[in-house]
Amino acid sequence: MRSTGSRYRVFTDEQWERIAPLLPSNEGQRGHPFGDNRRVVEGIAYRYRTGIPWRDLPREAFGPWQTVWKRHRRYAADGTWDRVLTHVLAEADAAGQIDWAVSVDATIARAHQHATNTTRPDQDTGAGANHKKLPLDEVEPPGHGIGRSRGGLTTKIHQVVDGRGRPLAAIVTGGQRNDGAVLTQVLAEIHVPRLGPGRARSRPGAVIADRAYAAGVIRTELRRRGITAVIPQKGDQVAARARRGRHGGRPPGFDAQAYRGRNVVERYFALVKQWRGLATRYDKLAITYRAAVTLCAILTWLRT
Repeated sequence: MRSTGSRYRVFTDEQWERIAPLLPSNEGQRGHPFGDNRRVVEGIAYRYRTGIPWRDLPREAFGPWQTVWKRHRRYAADGTWDRVLTHVLAEADAAGQIDWAVSVDATIARAHQHATNTTRPDQDTGAGANHKKLPLDEVEPPGHGIGRSRGGLTTKIHQVVDGRGRPLAAIVTGGQRNDGAVLTQVLAEIHVPRLGPGRARSRPGAVIADRAYAAGVIRTELRRRGITAVIPQKGDQVAARARRGRHGGRPPGFDAQAYRGRNVVERYFALVKQWRGLATRYDKLAITYRAAVTLCAILTWLRT
C-alpha cells in the first residue's frame, strides 16, 4: 500500500493514532472494507487546506479523488467527524484542559460559484446544518446554508470556543442570519461526555460575546440556564435607560476584565481561514462544509 508523502500530510503519526480507532472501517457491511483510511483522510484535509477542486487531488498521494470525496460525504452524513470531536473533547475535559468560560461569534465566508449552482430559495431560513444521522432532506438546511448578504452569496460559521480559543461546537447558516438569533442553537451543540460516570457537560460557566448578542431575551435565557453573560450593552440600550431615569432600572452586570478574553474566538477564526477551502466555500452541501469545519476543530485539539 502506498503511503502519503510527507509534504501532503496534515496529521502527525501521533495524532493519527489517536483518531484512527474512532473511524468506521465498513467491515461487516455491504461493499468492500475501507482501504488505507489515513491516505483518504489526509486527502480530505489536504483538499480543504489548499482549496483545490476534488478532481485535482494528487492521485499518487491520495488515490482516486472519487474515493476521497465519497468518504468525506459519507462521514459528513453519518456524523463520524462529530463523534471523533466529541471523544477528543471528552479526553480533554477529563484532563482538565477545557476552560468553560466560552466565547461565541460568527464569521462570513464567501460562497464560490461552484457552491451556488444548486436550486435553493432566494433567502435561506437560517437553520443550521446539524450532524444527526438522518436522511439528507432532514439534515441539510433549507437553501444549503447559503444566503444573500452585503457580500453577495455567503455562508456563516457560528462558533463556540473555550477560554483558550479551542473549538467546542459550530453550526453553519446563511450569511444573512443574525448572530444573536442563533446563539441558543449553537450553545445546544455543546456536548462533552464524561469518560467515567456522570452526565455529559453541555452548560458553560460563562458566555463571552460582543454587542451582536446584547438582546434582553439572550440575557434572560442565559440567566435561566445559570450561565454568566459577559456581554456589553449597545449604545441605544444605554441611552434608552438613561432617558427613563430611575425607572430605567439597573444596567446588567458586565465583567470588563473577562471580556478582554473574547478575542480568542477571533484568533481561532484566523486559524480556520488558513484553510482556503473554509475561507471560501466551494461545497454545494452545508453538511460537507460543516464537516470540514469539524475536521479542522479536531486537528486544533490534537495539536494541543
